[in-house]
Amino acid sequence: MSEANKQFDYFSLRLKPLLETFYDKKTVPHLIEKLYYLLKEDFADRTEEDLNKWTQNNVQLITYGNSIVNEGERPLVTLDRFLEENLRDTLTGVHILPFSPYSSDDGFSVIDYLQVNPELGDWEDIRRIAGKFNLMVDLVINHVSSQHVWFEQFKQGIKPGCDYFIEVDPSTDLSAVVRPRSTPVLTKVSTVNGDKYVWATFSEDQIDVNFANPDVLLEYVKIILFYIREGAKYIRLDAVGFLWKKIGTSCIHLPETHNVIRLLREIVQMLNPIVALISETNVPNLENLSYFGNRNEAHMIYNFSLPPLVLNALLQGKSDHLKTWMMSMPPAPIGCAYLNFTASHDGIGLRPTEGLLDENEYQTLLQKVQDFGGKISMRKKSDGTESPYEANISFFDAMKGTAKGEDKWQIQRFLCSQTIMLAVEGIPGFYIHSLLATPNDLEGVEKTGRNRSINRHQWNYQELEKRLKNPKSPQSIVLKELSRRIKIRRQQTAFHPNATQYTLHPLNKALFVFWRQSVYREQSIFCINNLSDRTQKLRLSDLNLIITDPWCDVLSGQIIDNLYDKFTLKPYQCAWITNKF
Repeated sequence: MSEANKQFDYFSLRLKPLLETFYDKKTVPHLIEKLYYLLKEDFADRTEEDLNKWTQNNVQLITYGNSIVNEGERPLVTLDRFLEENLRDTLTGVHILPFSPYSSDDGFSVIDYLQVNPELGDWEDIRRIAGKFNLMVDLVINHVSSQHVWFEQFKQGIKPGCDYFIEVDPSTDLSAVVRPRSTPVLTKVSTVNGDKYVWATFSEDQIDVNFANPDVLLEYVKIILFYIREGAKYIRLDAVGFLWKKIGTSCIHLPETHNVIRLLREIVQMLNPIVALISETNVPNLENLSYFGNRNEAHMIYNFSLPPLVLNALLQGKSDHLKTWMMSMPPAPIGCAYLNFTASHDGIGLRPTEGLLDENEYQTLLQKVQDFGGKISMRKKSDGTESPYEANISFFDAMKGTAKGEDKWQIQRFLCSQTIMLAVEGIPGFYIHSLLATPNDLEGVEKTGRNRSINRHQWNYQELEKRLKNPKSPQSIVLKELSRRIKIRRQQTAFHPNATQYTLHPLNKALFVFWRQSVYREQSIFCINNLSDRTQKLRLSDLNLIITDPWCDVLSGQIIDNLYDKFTLKPYQCAWITNKF
C-alpha cells in the first residue's frame, strides 16, 4: 500500500466514526474525500498530541484591533507599537477579537472570514503581531452577517448559500429553545421565493448557519485551515454551544455540537498539533465543563464562573462561595486547560453563578453593578419571562466599592481581583481594559445604545501615553503593578496551568487561600488573598509549611523567618508564599 493510501486510510479512520454521528452514512465517504484533498498538503509531519502546548509562562491579552487608535494610522499598527513598547516582555499571547469586515455586534457579525477589515489594517499587520505573540483568532462559527455572500445567495435562491441556512415555519413551537437574547429566535427575510423565516439566535443581522448540511462544515474547515496558515495558535469557537439545531430540544449543547468539536479537534491535530481550540460557552458551570469532553473536545474552556464569583467575593469581603466553587472544580484533563479571566469584551456572565450564589448576595451584586455605573442585560426564558444574563461594567469600576458602597480602595481591590485570577489553575487572560484600568464608557453606551459598549472603550493613543507617563494615574499604577506581578508569575513552576491546586480553609472568611504545587513537586506556593478593607492576620503554622524549607512572599519580597509568626496582610493585599525563590 502506498504512503498516500495509508495516509488517507488513517484520515478516514479518525473522522468517519464522528461524521457518521451527524451525517447520513451514504454522504460520509464523499465528504471524507473532499476533506482529505482539501487538507492533505497541510498535514503535519507528526500527528501525536502535543501535551506541552503551554507552561506557567503563558499569559494572554484580549483586545479589539482598534482598542487603541492614533489618527492617521491603521489601528493594528498602533496596537503592534503599543504592545512592543509596553507589553513585549510581559505577555506571550494576543487574542485579537474579530478583525474581519462586519455589519454589527463589534465584529461578531462577519461579512467575510478571509479578509481583514480595511479600517483596522491588513493581513500583513496580523502576521506581524503573530510573529511576536501566540495569536488567538475568533471563528464565529454559529452565524454570519446578513450581508455575507452566502446569505445574499440565500435571498436570491442561488447555490451554495441557498442551502446554508435554517428555514422554519413561524407557527412551529420553539419554546424549548434556550436563548441568550430577548429577540425572536426567527427573523423574517424577503427572498425571490417570498418571505422566509430563518433562525437567528443572536440578532436579525446574525443568521445561523446550518451544520446539518455537510457543505457548511466544509466551508468552516476551509476557514480554520486559512487561519492556521496565517499563524493562528489558538482558535476560539464563538457561541459554539448553539451550533446544532433540533426542533423540540433546547438547541444548546446537543450531542451533535459536541461531536462537531471533536471532529474539528481531530482535524486541527492533523494540521498542527500545537494549535488549540477554545470553546466559548457562557453557561452554568457544569454545562461549560462538558466541553472538555473525554479530553477530546476543546483544548481550553473559558472559566466563566470566575469573574462573577471574584466580583461577589470582593463585594462581600468573604470567600465562602469562591471556596465552594473552587473545591468543586475538577483539574483540567491532561492536554487541556482553563482560560481564566475576569473581564472581556462582553459583560460579566450571570448564568455561570446559577447554583453558586445565594439570592441575597446575587441581588446585592446586581444592585452594586448599577450603583457603580453599570447596566444589567436580560435574556428571555422559555416561559416568556426575562432574567439577568450579564452585568455590563468595566471590571475596574466594578471594584469601586463593596456591598457597603464606594470607598477609597478601588485600585487595591482591583489588583487583588487580578492577582487571584493570575494564581488559580489555568492560563490567565487579561482584557486590555483591565491592564489599563479603563473606567465605564457611558458615552459609548449612549452613542451605540448597547450595554456592552460600556466596556469597549477606544483609547486615543496620545491620551493613553500621557496617562501612562503620569505615575499617579490609575492607568500607570495598574499597568506597572500588573506587569510586575505577571512577570513574577511566569517564573513560578507551581503556576503551570496543570499544576496541583488545593483549597485551604482558614477560620477567617475574609481570606481566600489556596495551594499550588508544580507538576514535578519541586515548588509549592501558598496564595493568600485578603478580600476585605481591613488588615487581616494569618497563622503561618496553619498552612503546614515545611519547617526545613526557606519561605518567601515573592510578591512583596518578605522573607519568612519564623513559621510560627502571624502573617499580616493589608487591605486587599495578596501574597504568594513559596519555598523556591
